[in-house]
Amino acid sequence: MNGQPPSAARDRHLLVVDDDNRIRALLKEYLARAGFRVSVAADAAAARRMLAMFDFDLLVFDVMMPGEDGFALTEWLRKSGPSKAAPVLMLTARDSATDRIEGLRLGADDYLPKPFEPEELLLRIEAILRRAGAQPQAAERLTLGRCSFDPGRGELSRDEEPVRLTEAETRLLRRLAANAHAPVDRIELARETADPSGRAVDVQVTRLRRKIEADPKAPRYLQTVRGIGYMLAPD
Repeated sequence: MNGQPPSAARDRHLLVVDDDNRIRALLKEYLARAGFRVSVAADAAAARRMLAMFDFDLLVFDVMMPGEDGFALTEWLRKSGPSKAAPVLMLTARDSATDRIEGLRLGADDYLPKPFEPEELLLRIEAILRRAGAQPQAAERLTLGRCSFDPGRGELSRDEEPVRLTEAETRLLRRLAANAHAPVDRIELARETADPSGRAVDVQVTRLRRKIEADPKAPRYLQTVRGIGYMLAPD
């Protein structure tokens, strides 16, 4: 790549976890040329050690690794790992909807099937980092029963205690908050995810309801609007 690195790359630290030596070396070289700081790990155990030592802005996990796979690593990260809020992009040779949904359910933010062009990976990384750093126009705190959401900070709290959100959940909640009390088309929301079918949006909504609603099966605040999509209805 020529010229200055894109603004999304400057001073951003990435961790690439893949058991394939060739892919790991290729991605490190390519992403470093794009302006990122890049660390690599050959398996989940090495990744855990790296995560304990450094803060990362984005994580790239291969799904199919010997021992602990990318799904298990993502689940551990989201529950108790350091850099738990860092966006995760998953790589896999298994290009099935079931695998994509499983990765998103566990907290991944995007999903790229192998084989892929390095340029596509770079573009996806830059897009995730831009979204993670974007600030919405309206920053008024919204009350959702026992929860509250600050769109400007992207922070959700319940009984004044912070509730962890993934980057994808934050992005979706901000999008709905910007159109509070108005339905947002499900397919329009899906265009901003890794799954244009809309199933990824459904997964994220289900996860958010578990964090926001007193009864996720009878949602009061994150409502389904039949034939259209979803609506956030704050107090």
